Amino acid sequence: MTTQEIANRLVEICRTGDYGKAIQELYSPSIVSVEPEGIPNRIVSGFDALEEKSKNFNAKIESINSSEISDPLVADNIFSVAMLMNVNMKGVPVPVDMNEICVYTVAEGKIVKEEFFFTPQPQG
Repeated sequence: MTTQEIANRLVEICRTGDYGKAIQELYSPSIVSVEPEGIPNRIVSGFDALEEKSKNFNAKIESINSSEISDPLVADNIFSVAMLMNVNMKGVPVPVDMNEICVYTVAEGKIVKEEFFFTPQPQG
């Protein structure tokens, strides 16, 4: 698959809310995932670590109120997507907006790096 095809497929899957399917189908076993400074486990490497990170994140979500995923912007082997979500987090009394720019790097037909850009909220 080309970078454009991978980008389109990632957006297609994520718009259905099946992020696990996107990981299984499009990610390299040697994936590197990078969060902004101040986020626990900021950098994880490898498929198993990414799945664990995803599982831990999903365990914090009570419900997703809305989700919007932009069309991808592709340049060479890199693409970006804006993801905007409003969620109810367990233990948080009000809904939370989660807005981020996601940048993906592709090599040999798989996503080998994902990096998320957003302003972390204070942890209480």
